[in-house]
Amino acid sequence: MKINPITCAVLAALAVSRVSYADGTTPPAPTEQPATATQPATTSQPNKTTSAQAAMLGVVTVTAQHMAQDMQDVPITIQAFSGNTLQQLNATSFDDLIKYLPNVTFAANGPGQGNIYMRGLSTGFLGNQSSATIAPFPNVAVYLDDQSMQFPARNLDIYMVDMDRVEVLEGPQGTLFGGGAEAGAVRYITNQPNLTRFGGSAEASTGVTDGGAPNNSANAVLNLPIIPGTFAVRGVIYNDHQGGYIDNVPSTFTRQPTDGGGAMAPYIAAGGTSVANNYSVAQNNWNPVDTQGARLSALYKFNDDWNFLIAESYQNQDAKGQASTYPIGADGQRLGTDQITTFVPAWNNDHFTNTAWTLNGQIGDLSLVYTGGYTNRRISEQQDYTNYSRSAGGMYYQCTGTSAGLSSAGKPICYSPNGYWNDTVSSSHQSHELRLSTPEDGRFRVIGGLYYEDFNIDDHMRFNYLTIPSCTPQNLATALAGGNPCVAVAESSPGVTLPAGTAFGENAQRGYKQEAAFGSMSYDIIPDVLTVTGGTRYYHYSEWQTGTEFYTTAAQVDVPNGTYVGNDTVMNYHKTYHGFKSRANVQWNITPNMMVYYTFSQGFRPGGFNRTTSGVAKLDGEAQYQKPISYAPDTLTNNEIGFKSTFFDDRLLFNASAYDMRWDNVQMQFFNPLVLGNTTFAVNGPNYKVDGLEVQFTGRITDGLTIMGSGSLNHAKQTNSPCLVNNIPGSPGYNSCIIETGAVGDNTPFANPFGNVGSVPAFSPRSQYNMRLRYDWTFGGGFKAFAQAGFNRTGSMYNQPATYPNGAGVTDITTVELRYLQGGYTTVDASIGVAKDNWNVSLYGTNLTNNHASVFTSSAQFIESEVPIRPRVLGVKVGFKF
Repeated sequence: MKINPITCAVLAALAVSRVSYADGTTPPAPTEQPATATQPATTSQPNKTTSAQAAMLGVVTVTAQHMAQDMQDVPITIQAFSGNTLQQLNATSFDDLIKYLPNVTFAANGPGQGNIYMRGLSTGFLGNQSSATIAPFPNVAVYLDDQSMQFPARNLDIYMVDMDRVEVLEGPQGTLFGGGAEAGAVRYITNQPNLTRFGGSAEASTGVTDGGAPNNSANAVLNLPIIPGTFAVRGVIYNDHQGGYIDNVPSTFTRQPTDGGGAMAPYIAAGGTSVANNYSVAQNNWNPVDTQGARLSALYKFNDDWNFLIAESYQNQDAKGQASTYPIGADGQRLGTDQITTFVPAWNNDHFTNTAWTLNGQIGDLSLVYTGGYTNRRISEQQDYTNYSRSAGGMYYQCTGTSAGLSSAGKPICYSPNGYWNDTVSSSHQSHELRLSTPEDGRFRVIGGLYYEDFNIDDHMRFNYLTIPSCTPQNLATALAGGNPCVAVAESSPGVTLPAGTAFGENAQRGYKQEAAFGSMSYDIIPDVLTVTGGTRYYHYSEWQTGTEFYTTAAQVDVPNGTYVGNDTVMNYHKTYHGFKSRANVQWNITPNMMVYYTFSQGFRPGGFNRTTSGVAKLDGEAQYQKPISYAPDTLTNNEIGFKSTFFDDRLLFNASAYDMRWDNVQMQFFNPLVLGNTTFAVNGPNYKVDGLEVQFTGRITDGLTIMGSGSLNHAKQTNSPCLVNNIPGSPGYNSCIIETGAVGDNTPFANPFGNVGSVPAFSPRSQYNMRLRYDWTFGGGFKAFAQAGFNRTGSMYNQPATYPNGAGVTDITTVELRYLQGGYTTVDASIGVAKDNWNVSLYGTNLTNNHASVFTSSAQFIESEVPIRPRVLGVKVGFKF
């Protein structure tokens, strides 16, 4: 078993540490109860939750409404997991947590590469190439404490160690959390320094992956009150190694006469092709992931009314290889489970640092909070794109000698099919929020605030599949003397020379600034019984995108490297928009243990820009549609009723909610090279209606046996069917729906890309549910033991909207938007452990049935690919509290 240097350092530090407790609270031991909410307790009823009740089912305090509340008092659908529960579930990543989140799906394309969706609000996922430039902003917000971590198509994979809790807020949160929280929010809340107690904890684990390499992890937490009662610091360090389990098997790549729609046939007939292989990169278990990080926070208490918290976080995630598998290999061979055929080195390195600060204070009866943060994130990714060579576009950049290639001169010849894309991204995200609130125990309560955000992305994307020799002096001389053509190295603007082999890409910068003001008021019409709340948020966005998108064209054939031929499109786009998003709810405490609510809420997400405005959807050689420069925000309106309660002397918790949501002016992306051009673009399209039901329950069957579960039924459908309208004045059919495209004399019907009324959106399973049992007991000499088992069921779903081409059985792939059915699946996890004094040890297993279901099936790399769930893992974990 390989152990990284940071793991060794952590274990060495633990060997010389003293024994005490990290957070000044009762340690997480096997006999502690699962972390779920007890009966509702409003802020005007501070004594309703007794210590006996807390011991029965536990209490999770959340800040979903910018105030500390029992989860049972929040009038929205919310799921919260305490730090103890996360440890019990062996959850350290969002992939671990999502199995306990009904109504949440995740289009995962590898670590730190994916989109979170809630309640089926999705229009599909295209993959990661160019995502930093072209992907719409997500409609589910991700927060680390009070700092927004959103990123287009690349949700930050925050390692969950030393967490106070994780909150999952469903439905629009636009009033308090702004743009990006359109469908909901995921909030990672870290533990703060304890001012009075020295201590810490340590944990290490090791395990095996079925058919893969071993895993190991270690983390340590230290809390140090430097000035007891006044100043304390808290640190955490972690290292996690996940062994690879996907095999990149040896393969050849043989060009076929059917490649490029049959355009390859003349090259094969002329003997102008050769067989490539991947032998230099083929290896077993080629997708290991190493996550290393640290967090240091400091809390200073000025007096009883004022304190200041600052935290610095660092994380580096290094994922080798690719997280996907191929059912059918590069040469048409059927592959086995967890196998792939790729031809170039691949990786994804994701690094972030975050500095966050919070000032809490009292000004008379008003509570003041100022919180801010600055995040810097850097990404370097490279992925195989060799299968693009089978398309007409790929041939264009790799072949010469016929009209199908970049040049028709010389003898028909195709060079290496090996291709890849490389993306280098850096971003900065700064935010500031000032909040004022009246006392939480008042009959009339008000919270208001100001918000400022500055988000910047710098993306350098390279599609490196141009394998025709570049025009070095020798190659150029040969070409000009009648030999095979050469192609000059691309330049994105005068003087900006790109790497040899780069066929297409962009140097783009995008971002926005947001100013907002928000307020919310609550009034107890009948104290402790009936409460009404209303609030709104005014927002103003200044959005921009600049840079260039560059191409390789015939103008670069047989000219010297370094020649700029003006083959790039300059982006210099700006726009502003503003508006209000509001919420209102009525909360009725029927009894101290039973509450019903109605909530109306609105959400939105920012719009964006397209890289070019070229004409597409040609008919008889004439374009019928000009891609728009920009697309507008889309909006979500939610009407929800809910019920939260406990029964049988607080032994049973039962929550339920039903909702009706209207998602309007929805942002959609298109990439169909044969009809809509060879670059992705986005527009505003149809509306969707989503109805659903969700339940959560926790039952204490005996003093030691607890059952927990949750589930959802979701029905999402499209409610209108706009069309792609001919928007080019003077063209035949101007201002009417585009119904056919094609070359002169070869017109074909054009399917409406927006979809049909009643069709189901992507990543919207009809049902999801999970259940788990936990039994705690004690035995001789103070030993405490537990056993836990559970399962998760996710229903089938599609990866793309209904009108996208069906990918079943398709081998000649010409688009990244093929529609695949991702089958439903079930996973089973279990663990057992024992603890005594400060030590605990447990055995755990995940995916015990060794299911290999796909969580993201796509044609993003011009071949059918599947991202499987991790195979069965068996491991042992040892913990020590001091």
